[in-house]
Amino acid sequence: MKESKSSGTVDYKALIQKAFLQIETLQSKLKTADKQKKEPIAIIGMGCRFPGGADSPEAFWQLLSNGVDAISEVPANRWDINNYYDPNPDAPGKIATRDGGFISVVDSFDAPFFGISPREAQSLDPQQRLLLEVSWEALERAHLLPDNLFNSPTGVFIGICTYDYSSKLLNSGEMPQAYWGTGNAHSAAVGRLSYILGLKGPSLAVETACSSSLISVHLACQSLRQQECNLALAGGVNLLLVPEPSIVFSQAKMLSPDGRCKTFDASANGYGRGEGCGMIVLKRLSDAVANGDNILAVIRGTAVNQDGPSGGLTVPNGPSQVAVIRQALDNGGVDPANVSYIEAHGTGTSLGDPIELGAIGTVFNQTHSQKQPLIIGSAKSNIGHLEGAAGIAGLMKVVLQLQSQQIAPSLHFNQPNPNINWSQLSVKVPTEITPWETNGKSRIGGVSSFGFSGTNAHIILEEAPTKEKKAKVGANGNSPLQEENLERSVHLLTLSTKTKAALGDLVTSYQNYLQTYPELGLGDICYTANTSRTNFEHKLAVVASNQQELVEKLQQHQQGEEVAGIYSGEVPNNSTAPKIALLFTGQGSQYVNMGRSLYEQAPIFREAINQCDAILSSVETFQENSLREILYPADKDSLDSFLLDQTAYTQPALFAIEYALFKLWQ
Repeated sequence: MKESKSSGTVDYKALIQKAFLQIETLQSKLKTADKQKKEPIAIIGMGCRFPGGADSPEAFWQLLSNGVDAISEVPANRWDINNYYDPNPDAPGKIATRDGGFISVVDSFDAPFFGISPREAQSLDPQQRLLLEVSWEALERAHLLPDNLFNSPTGVFIGICTYDYSSKLLNSGEMPQAYWGTGNAHSAAVGRLSYILGLKGPSLAVETACSSSLISVHLACQSLRQQECNLALAGGVNLLLVPEPSIVFSQAKMLSPDGRCKTFDASANGYGRGEGCGMIVLKRLSDAVANGDNILAVIRGTAVNQDGPSGGLTVPNGPSQVAVIRQALDNGGVDPANVSYIEAHGTGTSLGDPIELGAIGTVFNQTHSQKQPLIIGSAKSNIGHLEGAAGIAGLMKVVLQLQSQQIAPSLHFNQPNPNINWSQLSVKVPTEITPWETNGKSRIGGVSSFGFSGTNAHIILEEAPTKEKKAKVGANGNSPLQEENLERSVHLLTLSTKTKAALGDLVTSYQNYLQTYPELGLGDICYTANTSRTNFEHKLAVVASNQQELVEKLQQHQQGEEVAGIYSGEVPNNSTAPKIALLFTGQGSQYVNMGRSLYEQAPIFREAINQCDAILSSVETFQENSLREILYPADKDSLDSFLLDQTAYTQPALFAIEYALFKLWQ
């Protein structure tokens, strides 16, 4: 019996109901938090500069898939190797190797493009220059206009370790200048990216030695899941500009005499130093799918830990490596049995390789076998150990393998390291390019990166979800055209740059690209160029019906010829935008099949016509004959305009055509 509150009796039923409601709310919050913790992260763009001329993801894949050894002698513009080389590893002040992995250009920078003065550019660490260029390219490859990210909650997470340029400046004999600070501080390298692009999300420089860039990716994923940012740039950079660090590593007996990482091989005797920059663009998978982004791969799980007490500060800790891999699998909800490839840290040292393979065996031996082994490899065998940028290079390799559904060969594996108990391991090192088999499951791979000071990272990657192609359905439920079968008769390519010289370089780049990838659709190339690049002052527009015509017109333009269907000029972005007026004809201009080619080839035009058709279907006049049947009879050759010439049909039909033309123009 319920009594009034004034009697002092407690309303237990209300209290119980309130408690149950609080429990349900708490459970809902816990479920949401757990879902956020495990939400996959989509990789939607990549950019890079790696040794061997790998200045794009496509070039990097060519290098990997062809098994290219990108190691070369120290370039003369870094330091004179003859003054520092000595094959005796005990020779004081000397380097016991002449080789490493170097990128082709580090002293070229378009400072005005990023609004940096020449004086400030002289004090700018080339690592900062690379980060700016490669990040811009990664965003464009993600089909994101950098200008549209201004004031957005976009995060920046960068692995960066070396201070070579700062050392170079200090030893130059010049008086220290104001820009030396912001030009060489690691925090400024990351902050400059956020500043120039106008990004307001978290902005962090990460320095954990060899694991820096992979930990940057881990932090970016955490930030996205915690809603701190909606988009993230993550990656790393490493440049070898002065000899002193190489002297230090050589004296510590870390470097291989031939400058190569002979991963898992009996001849493994140290690592080869390498340099480069890699950047990826990340989004929560749910957002990427909703936005229709081009998803390159998906990050399922990440984890970070530390060696703690081990055999020495720089000695790897096997149990910690086991733990970080298992944690990444658990965080991503991934069964070890579904992992078929591991991009190993694999530096090619006699101590590190056996410890790493022992850890991999501990995690995966129970779910794999000699007949169905876990495939392992290392990009370090191609390009050297990029130290602070090593993890991002390995991650990008896995993404490229997932995209091509092939596994690249691991180089310098001739005789298995006898210190590794191969008979007890369910692993295989590929020495030639091989198909990435699925056994009916999704392809999943892992990437390891272990810092020499003990901080470890592992990331689990899965191939991009399959896109379902759907037919466009008309207002009346019909599906007259399949979206994938649409093709315009002509296409428009628009290019723009900040300078006339840069426009010429860009045209040459497109010529080379079109000739290298003739299988790509011209419509896709034009659409990407038109919508995914920032609009600058110097402009070029080309009308073409196929790739060959486009290549020829670009070539003729480069030679200074006057060509029909190609237009160029300079339009300052600060000029006043012209006012736009639209003029359409009135009744009397109608005819059967007007705009039919656009209806068949332009989705936006077709959608507008279908929208008008759906609205008019409720009007009595159009219930017996639909707008589309009047405009576009089943018999394409029909010229019967009896209905179309009646005012009740003419006026709505003309409006629909004019509205669809405007929507297409817009």
